[in-house]
Amino acid sequence: MQMDRFQYSQTRKQQTKYQKRLTQDQVRLLETNFTMNNKLDPDLKFRLALELGIPPRQVAIWFQNKRARAKNQSLEVDHQALQIRFENVLVDNERLKGEVEKLKNELSMIKGTLNSRDISSSYDLEGELYPSLIGDGGQFVTSNKYDFSDS
Repeated sequence: MQMDRFQYSQTRKQQTKYQKRLTQDQVRLLETNFTMNNKLDPDLKFRLALELGIPPRQVAIWFQNKRARAKNQSLEVDHQALQIRFENVLVDNERLKGEVEKLKNELSMIKGTLNSRDISSSYDLEGELYPSLIGDGGQFVTSNKYDFSDS
């Protein structure tokens, strides 16, 4: 590799000024190498610098910037996914709040109905309440084998 570094320093001396912006071919070669390995070892850095005709430092900085951009893109994708999940949770939360309100209203109506009647004397619990819970003509048998159906 010492020969390559020497060649690079000779090439560098011959160059009066290197371009600051990379060509499409240079970027393509850097991208190809980045997809194979996003970490840059010194040998690869000098080989790419020679092949591209740019300083090794510029190759290293390009790899560093590319890793930072890739990380930011990954974070952005993760953020968008979390945002969608959060919005779904908010929608579910609102739906559940509505359900809770509905159930609270039903409970208060049932409590009001029970409080308005004298349960001990005239309220027929078997005849009115259980059929309304199980629907018309349904069977409701408790664990102690009482049958509360109309038969």
